Amino acid sequence: MKGYKEPGFQERAAASDRAKKKALERMKAAPKPTEAELAARAARRAERDAKAASKRAAAAEAREQERAKALEAERKRAEMEAAEPTEAERKMARDERYAARKERKRRKS
Repeated sequence: MKGYKEPGFQERAAASDRAKKKALERMKAAPKPTEAELAARAARRAERDAKAASKRAAAAEAREQERAKALEAERKRAEMEAAEPTEAERKMARDERYAARKERKRRKS
């Protein structure tokens, strides 16, 4: 009984050429798309592109709104920091300092 014979380079190259020719023949034999099919494909592609463009525009608008909200929040925060504290705020801060001082004295004892 003969053993397995490894195919040589020439045999592998010939097999590759045969496979390529067979695939090319199959592609040539395939039916070509009609004008109606091509038009339908183009219409679907245009519709898909329009949807993608509207999605991109909506995303850009959302990003712009988020950016505007962030700027407004930053402006309000800066405005609050720059404002003079009211009488009630000053009294509350004084009371907090007094309570903290009293707590420190109590812990020492």
